[in-house]
Amino acid sequence: MTAPESGTAAPPARPAPRHGPADPVKILMYRHRTLCERAVDPLEIAAGLEAHGVTDRAAARFRHRDVFSLAEELYARVPRADGPERGASAGPEDEPEALNPAPAPDPAPPAPAPRSRFARGAVQLLPGAIGLATVAAHASVVAPTPPVRGAVDAAGLLLTVLAVRLALRHGPLRLRRGPGSRTAVLGAVWAVGYAVYGDWLLAQLLSGGPDVPGPHPRAAVAAAVALACVIAPAAGCAHWFARRARRGVVASRALAELAARVRPLLIGATLLFVVAAGALTVGAQLLLARAGSSGGRWAVPAVVALAVLLFLARLLAVHGFPAAAAAGLGGAAALEAVALALVLTARLPGLARLGTPVEALVTAAGPAAVPAVACAVAALGLLVRGLRALTGACAHPPADMPERPGGTPVGDPAEAHRP
Repeated sequence: MTAPESGTAAPPARPAPRHGPADPVKILMYRHRTLCERAVDPLEIAAGLEAHGVTDRAAARFRHRDVFSLAEELYARVPRADGPERGASAGPEDEPEALNPAPAPDPAPPAPAPRSRFARGAVQLLPGAIGLATVAAHASVVAPTPPVRGAVDAAGLLLTVLAVRLALRHGPLRLRRGPGSRTAVLGAVWAVGYAVYGDWLLAQLLSGGPDVPGPHPRAAVAAAVALACVIAPAAGCAHWFARRARRGVVASRALAELAARVRPLLIGATLLFVVAAGALTVGAQLLLARAGSSGGRWAVPAVVALAVLLFLARLLAVHGFPAAAAAGLGGAAALEAVALALVLTARLPGLARLGTPVEALVTAAGPAAVPAVACAVAALGLLVRGLRALTGACAHPPADMPERPGGTPVGDPAEAHRP
């Protein structure tokens, strides 16, 4: 018997269930509400979305062609925390937890920095100037006794270190996203120390030394002065790259277009720094040849390779990738330490062959070939990493992006890995 025959009306058909909310962007509005409320422009929201893993493909699920257009809608619909509403926002009935969102912490005050352009440039030139002044003071001491010259050298070294710290804390090389990694600091200290004393130590180990007591360690003064002088061109190249990369973010309408704009900028900034570092290193070697220089014809390439490694590591750290910087500096330091360890291990009975590769390299190109190879390999790895990491919008936040306490701005790439 059918339903009409039994006198019972058939129940009306239920409509098919709707999958997902009618307004999918509303999910992002509540998920990233603090970011949208504190954003000063849509680019800041785009950087934050990309840092949280939202790509152009993911933006398509929110009915947008790319992350930039999605950020523009979020910027238009979410009212600013300190201004009038800019568009319709979701009602409270759709998300009860968003009725009383937690107030955003006040941004941390930025570190004081020199205001005038002349003062900023002078800060970057200060390490090289103090290094040259120290060498001149060492050579012009009236009483050439070890205690007097030792005091002059110690004072010059202390002032140079303080000047380097001042240059790294201000200007384009300043970390805007919290303190640096200890691994990166230790790797940089080891690499610089090896550039100054490593060639002498390796030569002593290969000749059966060093004897105790023995000759006084011979420092590569020219290499030290060159590394202090390259801070200024490093700051200039970093500023040039950051400014044009932000322009690329403004002009790009998709992540692929942004990557195509930023990659040539990174390669150009690196090549420009290589030329500047090479010129300064050659000048320091010619000017301070008598004061002490690295051995072998690889002396200049070794210093330039180290300078490029330090530049790329700092550039990655400044743009929010300190782990990559630490890996590059740690890798170079590890290769140099392994070379010294192999020479020492070769003195043990039956292990003489372990030191053959290092001995062959030093015999063919000199002691400076070891740090040149180690730093060049590590710098190439950082360049490849930078071509991938520095092509996203989250790596180039606006210069006036507000920072949270601890130096971390809104949209930090590190937040993408936080629970």
